[in-house]
Amino acid sequence: MFKMVMKDKLFHVPLEKPQQILDVGTGSGIWPIEMASLFPNATITGTDLSPVQPTEVPENVHFLIDDAAEEEWLWDADHFDFIHIGHMSGAMSSFIDVLRQSFKHLKPGAYIECQELDPKPKCDDGTMPPENPDGYSTYALHDWFDLNMRSSQDVEPCRQFRIAHRIQRWMKEVGFVDIEQRKFKVPTNTWPTDEHLKAIGKWSESNWLEALSGWSYKPFLALGWSKPEIEVFLVDVRKSIQDRSVHAYMDYYVVTGRKPLATKT
Repeated sequence: MFKMVMKDKLFHVPLEKPQQILDVGTGSGIWPIEMASLFPNATITGTDLSPVQPTEVPENVHFLIDDAAEEEWLWDADHFDFIHIGHMSGAMSSFIDVLRQSFKHLKPGAYIECQELDPKPKCDDGTMPPENPDGYSTYALHDWFDLNMRSSQDVEPCRQFRIAHRIQRWMKEVGFVDIEQRKFKVPTNTWPTDEHLKAIGKWSESNWLEALSGWSYKPFLALGWSKPEIEVFLVDVRKSIQDRSVHAYMDYYVVTGRKPLATKT
């Protein structure tokens, strides 16, 4: 779905004969596997906390079980030609620390690219009911977002649930230069008339409906909800996701930056 959002691009930075590429939070490993044919001479490493990647992969792809939130990474400084980080919302307590580690382990002049969906629902034409700060709104996706925010902030260990719109600023604070931010719309369902956006919305709706319980149980149980209470609430969230009269979407951020070249002394 996100590849469709980016018009089939896997990355946006200018890469010339990279030798070492790192994919942080690789998940199923699909990104390194697709990158392998584009850069057959590069060693592409995907890291994740869970060993869910396939075992039969291109020769230049390797997967490691590793925690990017650790203070020390497995590699020396100035090691990678490109670091790709994606889909880390709610995964760690300090995303800027991961950017600092990335900065340390990139070669001077090398690039980083972060791809993140901002889970806050948005709307441009007034069809989405407003949020209700004093209680539940008539559009349950608002409440789902607010409850995740509350859980990420109030339950230990804290997790940053909403990071996409802050990455550009964090990159600048860390020391990256030539920072560029791109935003793409991801509709929640097939409401758009534009055929490309409608196709993305179809994937988005399926993604939401299939993954919603998995995304909801841990944060809501941490807030003291019971499993039956969660499932009753998610009925209304699913209705919101499927409501084509509401022209809701979420922003997908792609933020790129470069580590400065070493200064001569």
